[in-house]
Amino acid sequence: MENNMDSNGIGVLRKNGGRAVVIADAARFLIFCLNKEQYAVPLLKVKEVIAQTDVTPVPYSPPYFKGIMNLRGQVISVIDLRTKLKMPTVEPTSESAIIILDLAPLALGVIVDTVESVLAVAKDEVQPPPDLGGREVAYITGVTRKDKGLILILDIDKTLSVDDLRTFKTQTVA
Repeated sequence: MENNMDSNGIGVLRKNGGRAVVIADAARFLIFCLNKEQYAVPLLKVKEVIAQTDVTPVPYSPPYFKGIMNLRGQVISVIDLRTKLKMPTVEPTSESAIIILDLAPLALGVIVDTVESVLAVAKDEVQPPPDLGGREVAYITGVTRKDKGLILILDIDKTLSVDDLRTFKTQTVA
């Protein structure tokens, strides 16, 4: 077994010569897809995942800001992460989801193509972010492998600018 959680959801189980070994120094991530590529955010930042739902547009907002939604009495700002990361836009599908993130003091909904799974990753399995020839990649905290693919680990706080956070706070209060 590799990259599985123990019964407490802590660490990574690995089969080592017929016995399971728990690696306590692991972090858990929510894996999701955008544009057929896999990304991850720390599970501790995720409040919940909901199906794509109606969002009320807000005039004069940036293109990636889809609007606000009511989630059990709480007004949540919603962004399209594809648009924010300058990826081609697509129509939502039945697989599209909104990840509700806890960005204390506010919650933010992030629209993604699909939500894949929760993955426990040992710290030594996370590689540094790629060098893109001087282009800014501060929002990528690392890269890990799953099966034969790569997963980019996002720092959602750095993915959003200070102006974004001001906009979200304003829209949530309004």
